[in-house]
Amino acid sequence: MKRREFIAGTAAILVSPRRSGAQGTPRRIGFLGAWADEPARDPAHAAWLRGLREKGWIEGKNLLVEYRYARDRLPALAAELIALAPDLLIASGPAAALALKSATATIPIVFVAVFDPVGLGLVRSLSHPGGNITGLATTAGVAVAKQIEILRELVPGASKVAILVNPDNPMHRLALAEEIPRTARELGVALPIVEATKAEELNSAFASASAQHAMAIIVLGDYLTVFESPRVIALAAEHQLPAIHLFRQFAKDGLVVYGPDLADIWRRAGSYLDKILKGTKPADLPVEQPTKLELVINMKTAKALGLTVPPSLLARADDVIE
Repeated sequence: MKRREFIAGTAAILVSPRRSGAQGTPRRIGFLGAWADEPARDPAHAAWLRGLREKGWIEGKNLLVEYRYARDRLPALAAELIALAPDLLIASGPAAALALKSATATIPIVFVAVFDPVGLGLVRSLSHPGGNITGLATTAGVAVAKQIEILRELVPGASKVAILVNPDNPMHRLALAEEIPRTARELGVALPIVEATKAEELNSAFASASAQHAMAIIVLGDYLTVFESPRVIALAAEHQLPAIHLFRQFAKDGLVVYGPDLADIWRRAGSYLDKILKGTKPADLPVEQPTKLELVINMKTAKALGLTVPPSLLARADDVIE
């Protein structure tokens, strides 16, 4: 090799992005979601990006994100992401978390917005997750029994409360097998189940609840209802069904919300990503739970439904929308 060519080649290696300490190599992560939609439509996506920026990670600069979304192709999409050899995997929701956990035992996984990761078998315990997976849960005492208690304060004597579930959501299947039947027995209340796995099935789900003479409805947390929240709220109003929701975004026009701040959970996910990309093992990061549950009541919606909100419930509310 000629001396000039050798010098030029050595210089190219020294200043290449892979070797340059000044520029660094962008880290690559895979993002798997159970809902086939664009990230920009996800109401929590902006909060996640904000959490990343707070830790110095900028998508498109020092962080490359490969997104995959689908309801019925999660195992195949999980395999696609793993084939890219990412530094870390993000699982949005329980179905995506299960798909990634089944696909790799080596690449670090952070799940976000999983109601009961222990019950689902994702981790051994909240304090010692074990393996290559940890994350942020939405569980913190948000039980069906508590939601019924709140609804019964709004609708005294409610003996039949419908529950809207998505059978494709593994957390909903777990609740159907254990929590819901137990709650019905303990409280002596009828809990008819209405189902929707896609947007076009929401109409028939609410019509079924109305036909079964439900006096109120519990909308379980799910990406279908989150993305279709305006439609869910409109259907509850159309069928005159007082509804309780899990996430704050329903509070603007819905009746009552009791649950964690989903946007805050996604913002805090940035901290987990930051720690793992800097060398912390998922097994050493306890699963984080919400630090606060919010009770939000919309008085305008209550009035439209002909409901009187008792002072005791108003006194416990974190926010009252007039």
